[in-house]
Amino acid sequence: MSIDVVTFGCRLNAYESEVMKREAEAAGLKDAVLINTCAVTNEAVRQARQSIRKARRENPEAKIIVTGCAAQTESATFADMNEVDLVLGNTEKLERASYGRVAQFGIEETEKVRVNDIMSVRETAGHLIDGLEGRARAFVQVQNGCDHRCTFCIIPYGRGNSRSVPMGVVIDQIKRLVDNGYGEIVLTGVDITSYGSDLPGTPTLGSLTAKILKLVPDLKRLRLSSIDSIEADDALMEVIATDQRLMSHFHLSLQAGDNMILKRMKRRHLREDTIKFCEDVRKMRPDVVFGADIIAGFPTETEEMFENTLRIVDECGLTYLHVFPFSPRPGTPAARMPQMDRAVIKERAARLRTKGEEAVLQHLKSELGKEREVLVEKEGLGRTELFTEVELDANTPGSLVKARIKGHTHRHLIAEVIGNPL
Repeated sequence: MSIDVVTFGCRLNAYESEVMKREAEAAGLKDAVLINTCAVTNEAVRQARQSIRKARRENPEAKIIVTGCAAQTESATFADMNEVDLVLGNTEKLERASYGRVAQFGIEETEKVRVNDIMSVRETAGHLIDGLEGRARAFVQVQNGCDHRCTFCIIPYGRGNSRSVPMGVVIDQIKRLVDNGYGEIVLTGVDITSYGSDLPGTPTLGSLTAKILKLVPDLKRLRLSSIDSIEADDALMEVIATDQRLMSHFHLSLQAGDNMILKRMKRRHLREDTIKFCEDVRKMRPDVVFGADIIAGFPTETEEMFENTLRIVDECGLTYLHVFPFSPRPGTPAARMPQMDRAVIKERAARLRTKGEEAVLQHLKSELGKEREVLVEKEGLGRTELFTEVELDANTPGSLVKARIKGHTHRHLIAEVIGNPL
């Protein structure tokens, strides 16, 4: 084997895994498994530990290097594992020198933990990559870290404070990716709606989005990863209203639909703010599809509070729900609050997931007979502008085709290609 990368968590991690692999290969590292962890939930950490043990069983001679948010926030947890050879922090994992030392001197000559203070990091480099292996869309990191301190969230301690990639660097990277044949770019980060607050002139996500669409005319599709709707600026709303190349799919960092729970989470929005945002966007884009992250069973959540969260799915017209059963993370304020019974948390998460399945099915039915532009991701599969998965007879990854929706399963659409590639 050469280098294998196992990725957990968000789109930013997926992007950074590509950078890690490139830098490790350039440093001459061989026979290694890089495990890029996530710290969002205890379950994510458990899965990472399980993956580490599996990697060692399957590759007894390989170097096992663990990094990512969980490695940053609880490095001792992984350093204490006999299967692990090296633990790298979130800054160190992107540096060629981290892998060069291992390639040159071996694991024995390198301290087992190389994790620096993430809060001391003041800049985020625009790591240029030419593409992502096996993908028709490419992620571009525009921001890292978070200045907010939601009571349930450990991520700021894994990623540091918010810092943005300069606009020119972002645009240069997108131009390179488009030149390499990528038809869709996804802007990603930890809190992308806070983009620019640390840059000269304090640009915003909206101004960045507008500039990308203006200066990269050959870009067919631009998509945003998870956004905090309360931070959506006027320029972003203008782009949503005026440029169809920004896809009509927005994933919201919602977390809950009850105002008291939102307050205890230390969120900055009310349920009414989210409802208004969705209404405003739907007026501009009637066919818009929303996704949302929602936590079930946050400490002190009553049945009435949970019902408010269930109702907001309908009130906002949410389709794709990412449901997280509440998981107390050590070191966060929510971990010290009165905890819900695990059985109640599990039951509420199941009800939310059922609600999400119903919303997806309703969306799939509403698409029947419509014509959509589909980005082919791999042979026989692609996604519409609304991020809906489609099964169709097309086999050129990266191509954009027009298709007519003729059926659906419970999870995706079935379509026929009409006309030549766009």
